[in-house]
Amino acid sequence: MKYLPLIWAELFRRKTRTILTLLSILAAFLLFGLLNGVRDSFAQAGQSAAGAERLQTGSRLSFIQALPMALHARIAQVDGVEAVTYANWFGGAYQDPRNQIFSFAVAPNYLDLYPEISVDPKQREAFNNTRTGVLVGEALMERFDWEVGQRIPLQSTIFPNRDGSKNWEFDIVGVMSAADKKSGGWYDQMLMLQWKYFDESTSYNQGQAGWYVSRVADVNQADRVAKAIDALSANSANETKTQTEQAATASWMKQMADIGLIVGSIMGAVFFTLLLLTGNTMAQAVRERIPELAVLKTIGFRDGTVLGLVLAESVVLVLIGGVLGLGLAAVLGPMVSAGSGGVINLPAIGLSSWLLGLGLMIAIGLLVGALPALRAMRLNIVDALAGR
Repeated sequence: MKYLPLIWAELFRRKTRTILTLLSILAAFLLFGLLNGVRDSFAQAGQSAAGAERLQTGSRLSFIQALPMALHARIAQVDGVEAVTYANWFGGAYQDPRNQIFSFAVAPNYLDLYPEISVDPKQREAFNNTRTGVLVGEALMERFDWEVGQRIPLQSTIFPNRDGSKNWEFDIVGVMSAADKKSGGWYDQMLMLQWKYFDESTSYNQGQAGWYVSRVADVNQADRVAKAIDALSANSANETKTQTEQAATASWMKQMADIGLIVGSIMGAVFFTLLLLTGNTMAQAVRERIPELAVLKTIGFRDGTVLGLVLAESVVLVLIGGVLGLGLAAVLGPMVSAGSGGVINLPAIGLSSWLLGLGLMIAIGLLVGALPALRAMRLNIVDALAGR
């Protein structure tokens, strides 16, 4: 600590260069904090107490491949299965194809397997009794300024109706919300329509289910139940793959985009650029101070002390920018979640993210400071003072 004033003075010897470098480090760790939150958000998809009891059964070939309705009764008879439901992806958009909505055609008992979704009993009854009825997430209602009782037009990006048009009309009969507000965003953004109406209104489905959801009696038997369900269609044209809800959600998202790979690639490019930028800053700073470092050695500073001073300067530089960046990410994360209406639900930057971030800061600081520090340690006093 006794050398901290000296380190601080050398660090801000060129204030403009140091501030610009700090801003670059801040931006890098701001991205790290936000993108790490995105990765964690996708990794946590499907995780819930109720979700541990659910298995999803989809086509082994692809998540867009439909399954025969005959599987419904057969899955229900598997030992260990308490209840079964099914759904199809609808692919709805409102007014503009860019206004994508998480919309599903669901069986009448679908909500029975999802206690996380809260719906007024009267509205639930209206949904079951209204052929064109839909249940809409409360955040989605606010986003488009919809009201219960309103008839809304939707475009399906996948399924045309019987007249060949992809324009559909539905009646809002109820509002969905999350029973646990901490996990609210996903359910608040969904729209559910009647599977029977969907199946009868398009010639492209023909009595098929997109996927099945089963509730198991004992979560410890989930693996056995999953294998038994898949055995029902083994060696057939409709082989299935049954997974826990979390694994199925992760697999579905990975088929759309490998979030971990995307985030890792972006962060790799950002930190590689940061290494070059900060390394150049440190190299230039040490090169400008060669006579001063030689004076330090002249008045008794040992080689190891000079090495430590330069390394400490590099680490402190990265730590200042990195802590500011992660702190800003911690502030902006909840703001992004709130501003997206729950579409993006970034978890708070926890202890693990801070520890990982601090570890990266120290590692980057040591790495970029290593060569300049070695050069400073090996300085020959006479040559350095002579400008050679």
